[in-house]
Amino acid sequence: MVKVVFLDQGIEAEVPVGTTILKAAKASDAPEGDACGGVCACSTCHVYVEQGAELLSEAEEDEEDILDKAFDVRMNSRLGCQSKILQEGRVEVRISQESLEAYYNENPGKRPKE
Repeated sequence: MVKVVFLDQGIEAEVPVGTTILKAAKASDAPEGDACGGVCACSTCHVYVEQGAELLSEAEEDEEDILDKAFDVRMNSRLGCQSKILQEGRVEVRISQESLEAYYNENPGKRPKE
């Protein structure tokens, strides 16, 4: 099993090897957006991998093309739908502001009270 930690939300998910970061988010109710349904057609599942990047599949050209259109892209940026976990261990991520906004726009009842 792999532990995926969504740092800013304090959410942890234990998922099997072969799971994507986006599926781990869905399994743990972490607020990661997925407007396209996780088919690498948008950037709403944009996350920052803070630890465990070596456990993930390599970014392919399609993912890099989509990230070119994302906001606040960093060296550790990945699309959650394309980041498949290939080895056991611990993966720590931060959900991008772009992804959080997409999630709360589609799930307004889950938006935290300010």
